[in-house]
Amino acid sequence: MSTAPRRVPAALALPAAVAVAFLLVPLAGVLAHAPWGSLAGRLTAPAVREALGLSVVVSAWALLLSLLLGVPLAWVLARVDFPGKPLVRVLVMLPMVLPPTVAGVALLQGFGRRGLLGGALEDWFGVALPFSTAGAVVAAAFVSLPFLVISLEGALAGLHPRYEETAASLGASPLRAFFTVTVPMVGPGLVAGAALCWARALGEFGATITFAGNLPGTTQTLPLQVYLLLQNDPAGAVAVSLLLLVVATAVLVALRGRWLGPAASRTPAAAARDGDAQEPQPGPRDPHPAAGEARAAADADAGGAGGGGR
Repeated sequence: MSTAPRRVPAALALPAAVAVAFLLVPLAGVLAHAPWGSLAGRLTAPAVREALGLSVVVSAWALLLSLLLGVPLAWVLARVDFPGKPLVRVLVMLPMVLPPTVAGVALLQGFGRRGLLGGALEDWFGVALPFSTAGAVVAAAFVSLPFLVISLEGALAGLHPRYEETAASLGASPLRAFFTVTVPMVGPGLVAGAALCWARALGEFGATITFAGNLPGTTQTLPLQVYLLLQNDPAGAVAVSLLLLVVATAVLVALRGRWLGPAASRTPAAAARDGDAQEPQPGPRDPHPAAGEARAAADADAGGAGGGGR
């Protein structure tokens, strides 16, 4: 059923256009002033290549740390009611709104040599996080973890618990049901959260320079290289900024087109309730029969509930 295009009032269209221009002009400025003629040479300079390699390493380890900690946390927030749950949600979101330098100071007070846990880490395990690559990883994970947790918690909240309950009734342990039923069904949300988490870790600056410093080859990632180049080589700073801009744009475009569209956010149960669930396509045999039966049984229950309602 087609609908006529909605007429946008001028009182709303004009501010909306100004908002788009407000966001677009700085980015267009990067493109307009990029040193296109010497771009390849600037991006392959030894210092930039070193910073790029370190950024990839730091962001990858930050993503791994975020997955190890964030996936269980997202599941607990989505599935378990416990005292203080709103406070935990606030704690998860806090790094997103903290000024980056404040996040770095907080990391120093927590994991620095004289921090709450920093001294114990150094005395017991010989681990000194400040001004080290490991410190850069911790800083990147601290500010990027919320992106993973929030995205995955939303996906888990949209998945009816009947799938996990049915898997448990068929003999699957909670951990097996989580990995064979829950994780595949919230895959789009997990991938989207992981991509946003990685992109945020790749672009981290304030917490890193405050907690880990700006040491070439150790903690000097691409954003810190941009800061350094801006003082001595503004054109080089624009070139590296363009690289980060392209990476961030590519991540968002990929997520919007494949993982964050309307179809990707719908669960099989929702499709069954709407009466438009597609016939299952033949595929390889499920290596976890209990999990496969759980998904089939839960979908059947959802379809029956939807049919009964009609």
